[in-house]
Formats: sequence, C-alpha cells, structure tokens
Amino acid sequence: MSLRAVVFDYGMVLTGPRDPDLLAEMVRLTGLSTERFEQLYWADRHAFDEGRLTGLEYWRKIARDGDLALPDEEIRRLDRLDGKLWSTVNEPMVAWQARLKERGLLTAILSNMGDSTHKTLLGTHGWIANFDVHVWSYQLRVAKPDPAIYLHTLEQLAVPAPQALFIDDKDENIAAAQALGMKAIQFSTADQLRADLIACGFDAELPLP
Repeated sequence: MSLRAVVFDYGMVLTGPRDPDLLAEMVRLTGLSTERFEQLYWADRHAFDEGRLTGLEYWRKIARDGDLALPDEEIRRLDRLDGKLWSTVNEPMVAWQARLKERGLLTAILSNMGDSTHKTLLGTHGWIANFDVHVWSYQLRVAKPDPAIYLHTLEQLAVPAPQALFIDDKDENIAAAQALGMKAIQFSTADQLRADLIACGFDAELPLP
C-alpha cells in the first residue's frame, strides 16, 4: 500500500530540545536543585498531558511536592515559561511537512501535550495550522502510547494504518504505532530521518527532508 499520510510527534520532532536558558530560569524561580526540579517536573507530566491536571494545577502540585512557598504569580509565570520551553522550531522538519503537503500527502500532529503548553504554542507557531489533523492528548484525556490516540488520529485522517507513517522520538510510542500496523520511524535528527527513509524505501514515495 502506498503511503497517504505522515503523522508527526511535536516535541523533539517538529521542535528541538528544551530551551536551556528558559529551563535555567525556571529552576532558579523554584530555588530547587536541577536534579530535584527534573524529578518533580516529570513526576506528573503524563497526568498533565492526559488532561487530568491543568497547567496551573500541575505547577501547584510541583510546588506542594517540593515544599515551595511560591505565590500564585510565580506559579503562573512558571506555567507560561513551560509553554515557551518547548517552542524551539526544528526548521528542517517544518519545511519537510510543507513539501509533503505539496506532494499531496496528508499530515497530522499527534502530541502528548497539556492545555497551557498548547495555548502558548498556538499563539507563536502559525505553521501548526498547515497540518490537516491536530491531535492533542489533553483534549482527548488519553496520551501516547495508548492505542486509542493513534486510532483517533487515523480516523480523523480517514487513512488505514498501513498507509500512515508515524515519526516520534520515543521508542515506546513507535512500538505502539507499529503494533497497530502503522509504518513508524524513530526520530533523532533530520539527517538520520533522511537515511532511514531511504533505507526503508520510502524515498520512492516521499520527498526527503
């Protein structure tokens, strides 16, 4: 079956690593060590992505769990900075999506993302509107690697699993897509993706990044 759609993860695929200057500012605002900040940051991230916590609830929980006496103004500032933290655009990948569209393929974003992060990114990245389908985990109350979120994406695209290529940086998300019959490539860099597409024979069907 020929490919009809390419489904992109957002963070670490369409955007790059967290902005180190913003991350340092967030750590400074909490007064925590970097190690403790990271522990608290990731402890409830999946709940945030699933919409079980709003952005403000997520940061208030971090403050409680870290015994931090942060005023509400600082909580809101951390929430705003968190959205910006993930906003460094991976220009080669965004440009590749545009070429896929020109070739007539459907494109989708399938992202584990919380409400306040999503709001920040929509206000800064106009190119998001160029995708045919947008699937944000917090809106569905389900996140990768749950099969339901992949099936929802395929339904929105109206494309069967074997005709969709999924690109994500996490191996567990790749495995979940493959288990449903989707084609999938684990992402690291645009150059490596180019090599992987060629190795899989997709260069006969797709423009290369």
